[in-house]
Amino acid sequence: MTDITMTAPEATTDGTGAKRSFSEVIVISIGHALTHWYPATFYVLLPLIGRELGLSYGEIGTLVTARAIAGTLSTVPGGVLVDSVGRKGLLMALALAWVGVPYMLMGVTSSYWMLLGCSMLIGIGNNFWHPTAIPTLAQRFPDRKGLVVSIHAMGGNIGDAIAPFVAGLLLMALSWREVMFVNIVPGIVMSVLILIFLGRMQIEGKTKANGQKPTMGDTLRGFGTLLRNRTLILLSMSSAFRSMTQGSLIAFLPLYLANTMGYKPSIVGTCMMGLQLAGFIAAPIAGHMSDSMGRRNIMVTSMVMTGIVLFFMAFAGHSPVFVALIAFLGFFLFAIRAVMQAWTLDATPKGMGGSAIGMLFGIQALGTAIGPLVCGILADRYGLMSTFYFMAGTIIFANFFIFFLPSEAGRPVKQA
Repeated sequence: MTDITMTAPEATTDGTGAKRSFSEVIVISIGHALTHWYPATFYVLLPLIGRELGLSYGEIGTLVTARAIAGTLSTVPGGVLVDSVGRKGLLMALALAWVGVPYMLMGVTSSYWMLLGCSMLIGIGNNFWHPTAIPTLAQRFPDRKGLVVSIHAMGGNIGDAIAPFVAGLLLMALSWREVMFVNIVPGIVMSVLILIFLGRMQIEGKTKANGQKPTMGDTLRGFGTLLRNRTLILLSMSSAFRSMTQGSLIAFLPLYLANTMGYKPSIVGTCMMGLQLAGFIAAPIAGHMSDSMGRRNIMVTSMVMTGIVLFFMAFAGHSPVFVALIAFLGFFLFAIRAVMQAWTLDATPKGMGGSAIGMLFGIQALGTAIGPLVCGILADRYGLMSTFYFMAGTIIFANFFIFFLPSEAGRPVKQA
C-alpha cells in the first residue's frame, strides 16, 4: 500500500528522475484556497445583500448563474492559452488578482446590474486558475497525480471552509460592504507571493519534430482531438451535473439556513465551514485511493452516497438532523472533485492538460450556471426545500455517465 502521509515527501520525481520540491504543491494549493475564499464569503453575504437590495430568489440565483456562464465562455479559450504560454506562475498570480478586484467593486454599488457584471468578471478570472494549476501539478508529479491534485482541492476546501466562518464573525462588527473590502486583502497579498515564488515557473509541454514549442495553431489542432475523446466528453458531462448539484447547494444552503431555519450569519458560516471541512478530510483519502484502486470505483461510490444524503436532508426538513447531515454531504460531494480532474488528465495527450482541464471546467460551469437558476425558480414557486430534491436528482444523473465510459477507463496512468 502506498504511503498516504503527505508530510514525508519533501521532494519527488517528475517521472524522468528530476527532483521536484513538494513545496510547489503547498504554494499552489494556498493560492487555490484564496480563489475559493472570495466566493465562499460572497455566499454568506448573499442573504444580507438580497434583503438590502430587495432581490428575489431568482435574481440571487442569476448572480451565481452569470458568473458560471462567464466561466463557461472563458475557460476553454483560457485552457488553450495556458497550453501556449510558458509562464505558469505569472498566469496563476494574474488569475488570483483578477478574482479579487470585482468583489471590491461589489462593495460600493447598489445596482443589481453592477453586481451582475462583477459576477461575470469573477467567472472569467476564476476559470483561468484551474487550467494552469492542475495540469502543472499533475505533470510535475505524474506518479502521485491523484494525491497532488487532491491536495490542490484541499486548498479549495480550506478557503471554502474558513471564509464563511470568518465572514460570519466579521459581520458581527462590520457591514457586508466593509467585509467585501477586508475580503480582498489576503488574495492580493498571495498573488504577489505567487508571482515572486513561482513567477518564472514553466512546465515541459509537447514539442514539434524540430524541437520548437507548439504555436497557438498547433494547440488548437490538438484541442480538436480532445473533442473526439469519448472519455473526456463523458467525464465532462458527468462533471456538469455534479457541479449543478454543488453550485446549487453552495448558493441555496445558506439561504435555507438563514431564511427558513432562522440562523444568524455566524451560525450559517459555521455550518458552511463544516460542509467544507468534511470535503477537506475526504479529498486526500479519495485522491490516494484513486491512484491505487482506480478512479471509477471512487467516483461511483461517492456520487451514490451524495444522492442518498441529499434525499435524507430533504426528508429531515426543518430539524437538527438536517444540520447534522451537512458534514456527511460535504464528505462525499467534495471527495470526487480532484478524482475527476486526475481522471481527465489520465485521458489527455501530453502537453494538452490546460486545454483538457479548460474543457472540463467549461462544461461543468454550464451545469453550475443552470443549477442555481433552476433552484431560484423552484424556491420562488415551491419553497426552498424543493431545491434539495432537485440536487439529489442531478447527482444521481451525473453517475449515469460514468457507466457509459469505456471499460478500461478509470485506471490511473503515470503520464500527464
